[in-house]
Amino acid sequence: MSDRRVIGIGETVLDILFKNDQPQKAVPGGSTFNSIVSLGRAGVPCAMVTEVGGDHIGDIICHYLQENGVSTEYVCRHEHIKSHISLAFLDENNDAQYVFYKDHASVTLDGKLPEIGERDVVLFGSFFAINPAIRPVVANLLNQAHKSGAWLYYDVNFRKNHIADLPEVMSNIEENMTLSNVVRGSMEDFEYLFGLHDGDAIYQKVSRYCTTLILTDGARRIRVYTPNGCETFPVQAIETISTVGAGDNFNAGYIYALLQGLHDQSQRIEMAQRWSQDVCRQIGNNISDELVSLLKTTKAK
Repeated sequence: MSDRRVIGIGETVLDILFKNDQPQKAVPGGSTFNSIVSLGRAGVPCAMVTEVGGDHIGDIICHYLQENGVSTEYVCRHEHIKSHISLAFLDENNDAQYVFYKDHASVTLDGKLPEIGERDVVLFGSFFAINPAIRPVVANLLNQAHKSGAWLYYDVNFRKNHIADLPEVMSNIEENMTLSNVVRGSMEDFEYLFGLHDGDAIYQKVSRYCTTLILTDGARRIRVYTPNGCETFPVQAIETISTVGAGDNFNAGYIYALLQGLHDQSQRIEMAQRWSQDVCRQIGNNISDELVSLLKTTKAK
């Protein structure tokens, strides 16, 4: 395993998961947050750039990061702001519908920020990565990472409730893609962004900014577009308990494969699916103790 560091840039919430309208579990979460915690659990050096309140929930979040091997050096604590909360309601297919309790306009990144070097990997995405309230700070950080030669992975993760914000944030999305080595998005993301639902047409649009696109589409085949063409990979059907964190851990598994020195896309996608499926078999946002143990055993060999 490489000793390269992974830096996550994204929002943090306390996820409260419901099944049949009854709370099942409360755990710190957030798209990039989930990925970074799983990587930390797998023994990868990680740090999280985010912000939380100075409340008890903020304490829970910071302790959770530390317990899972993630540095909290770049977590901004705001004493007079409440930490964000997300309610995730699982339906009959164990897919989640979310209700968020947060104020994007109040988000600030005014704490210590990392110096990103050429051996670092940067994972970022969701509205946090395009939020006008913190865009100058995030853009400077991403540009510094790009100029230093770091490897950047952008998870678009654009939600329907932000469609009205598109005129204001589209240039931020395009800049994020331009700075990235890989863009990952779902078919749903690009329907919201571009009004497109054809993979080739989506890649034609994305390739103006980034030449590697991972396009996911639920249980349908995964497509990886590069200048050499399009490779497709089947999605293994499994019984799910919860799909919360599935895409986030797909990202984490892909990066883990990169850090292991796996260059073949089929190997990276296989690892990404392995992590994603592991999370779907439990109620939680991160890979299981069983997978962590297996990964560490494999690493020892």
